[in-house]
Amino acid sequence: MILLDGPLGTELLARGVPTPLPEWSATSLREHSHVVGEIHQRYARSGAIVHTANTFRTKRRTCPLDWEVLARRAVKVCRESIPKSHRVAASIAPLADCYRPDLSPANPEKEHQELAEVLKDAGVDILLCETFPHIEEGLSAVAAAVKTGVETWISWTPGPGLDLLSKEDVARGTEQALRLGAKAALVNCLPAVNAIEYLEALLSARAKIDEKIPVGVYANTGQPEATMGFQTLALSPQKYVEFAKTWVEAGATLVGGCCGTGPDHILALSRLETAE
Repeated sequence: MILLDGPLGTELLARGVPTPLPEWSATSLREHSHVVGEIHQRYARSGAIVHTANTFRTKRRTCPLDWEVLARRAVKVCRESIPKSHRVAASIAPLADCYRPDLSPANPEKEHQELAEVLKDAGVDILLCETFPHIEEGLSAVAAAVKTGVETWISWTPGPGLDLLSKEDVARGTEQALRLGAKAALVNCLPAVNAIEYLEALLSARAKIDEKIPVGVYANTGQPEATMGFQTLALSPQKYVEFAKTWVEAGATLVGGCCGTGPDHILALSRLETAE
């Protein structure tokens, strides 16, 4: 099992750092980048070895005046906060909203390409196209990321209410993404209790391409919140690990946490890995 980190947004909120929409976690990079670094450090101490830089909202349409500065700063902060042997992933997220697939633009690849090239130049190890609720936009992001030559992963979200993508959608999108050159496939930002169903969709798609391709899950323990982005709900690290055991038993090799989880959840997962 390769242990991923957990979220930045809800951890920033827990530390009193505002994350107002639409910039959400990107806001923290201007005056609180040291807090971002502290969160990365905490995840590293908890056992994570793949860390996602705070680039979820660092794009031109969201931060038009300083998006590139923020994207590069996010990667730098992440790299400097973790052991040299760990890997830095950079998030490439939906251009509009990860819970509003109806807002996905008709021709998104150029915008995704712009960010992907900056992230490559900043020196990331992985381009993580994540939290996509729209198959076509997710595939556009994968195509843009693959063009850079950087290892590319895709992660789909059915949404906290499981009403954005069906299991069939996830299977179809995954197969196409892998054929485009994605090197791993995941699902994220969905309830932990339902994740196994969507993991099975990833596995069925992988079976058509290459059984050695890593698949994984990083689920949430919260729900969208209109003002601050996300609200954490109670799901203990121990309970989260119970769900994660079923993912690993089914074939997941990439496991981490999404919105509402935290370093304690990652630490619990690391103990699961050690036990196995």
